Amino acid sequence: MKIAFHGAARTVTGSKHLITLTNGKKLLLDCGMFQGMGPETGELNSTFGFNPKEINHLILSHAHIDHCGLLPKLIKDGYNGKVYATPATKDLAKVLMEDSAGIQETDVQFENKKRALLGLPYLKPLYTTEDALIAADHFESVDYNTWHKIDDNFEFCFTDAGHIIGSAAVHLRINENGKKSTLTFSGDVGRYRDIILKSPAVFPQADYILLESTYGNSLHDEHQSTTDTLLKWIEQTCLKKKGKLIIPAFSVGRTQEILYSLNQLELENRLPNLEYFLDSPLSTKATQIIKSFPQYFNARIQKVLLSDNDPFEFKGLKFVKSVDESKMLNYYKNPCVIISASGMAEAGRVKHHISNNIENSKNTILLTGYCEPRSLGGRLMHRPKEVTIFGQPHEVNAEIAEMRSMSAHGDYDDLCQFLACQDPKSVKKLFIVHGEYPVQIDFQKRLIRKGFMDVEIPSMHQEIGLG
Repeated sequence: MKIAFHGAARTVTGSKHLITLTNGKKLLLDCGMFQGMGPETGELNSTFGFNPKEINHLILSHAHIDHCGLLPKLIKDGYNGKVYATPATKDLAKVLMEDSAGIQETDVQFENKKRALLGLPYLKPLYTTEDALIAADHFESVDYNTWHKIDDNFEFCFTDAGHIIGSAAVHLRINENGKKSTLTFSGDVGRYRDIILKSPAVFPQADYILLESTYGNSLHDEHQSTTDTLLKWIEQTCLKKKGKLIIPAFSVGRTQEILYSLNQLELENRLPNLEYFLDSPLSTKATQIIKSFPQYFNARIQKVLLSDNDPFEFKGLKFVKSVDESKMLNYYKNPCVIISASGMAEAGRVKHHISNNIENSKNTILLTGYCEPRSLGGRLMHRPKEVTIFGQPHEVNAEIAEMRSMSAHGDYDDLCQFLACQDPKSVKKLFIVHGEYPVQIDFQKRLIRKGFMDVEIPSMHQEIGLG
């Protein structure tokens, strides 16, 4: 048995891990898109490092685009099997893949207008909306905590990873030549004190573990609550400076946490009387899907639901639907809060809002989670004096702020707690994936101190034998 790492290897995005048995059977864990990696992004997404036609099975950990975003291309290029996922992941992945296709189609259309004037050949999107709809038909729902046999060599079980609604750690029982092995893929591990979701679940002892490491060398700020921090930036930007607070937020997970926190401020009679714009049709769709799975909410939200039938709505919340409505926010003169995708500010409507507001010192750009260093959000974290957006230079006069406490990824304490159910001496090898290499080096040392004896950081497209 061998495993190859074709994404999220010494980088955070593009999750793809391929298991190959000696009989030739191949199982792919995730098929994610690379995001925010500068000029390399297109090339990384254009090739898989393997032949899609040779894949027998695919298991998806969760619906974020860096884990599911290349599924339509995989199927277009020849994969003809099922995509196993939890019910919530199935529903969310459908709308996220369609949205990704729409963005690609729009971007290519815009680029081809310029190329036509220069006499250059036209570009094509990685996949179309039709491809995304075809991919959605390949999904098969599998509930948490049930073992599902997919052939004589593989069976798997999902446990709650606590990252977003429907997110799962994947546990494999692999039968090869009469020898049985167990492998766990963490997917993305959530927080043990998440304000909406249940904590990550314990899981059976594994021989091999693939563990994410996004925040493997840091701790999240727990000194101030999310609601108090949000209120601070609303007061500072909108009430004192009379400006706009622009919040880039991932459509799934982060947006709902922000909406819930603003709802809490209203319940506590602390929400300033302003307009709050949710400018992301995808976020609106995702919120409706998330509300349809209340059984995944933690005990605190279950109590809130007894007195508040919609914990994601509040006075002043406006849903922006059309592109024209979004553009009109450029002319909105009153102080307001704009929540918009994407979370890394690398694409989507929020990039336009930042472009139009970053030169005004009254405004604040509030970053709420992980940003790949080469993405717009990642560049803004360094507080540059100037930044290029859509090819145009902009002075950075707006205040750049961060709310690290909102990350849906666990920090190193959470990751170590996730592993606490394992006997380190029984784990033959632990692979660190889904993280920046310097972070992974630090995390590797921590895991060795915890008793894990063989901890490896695979490189892109590296193939390693197991057993």
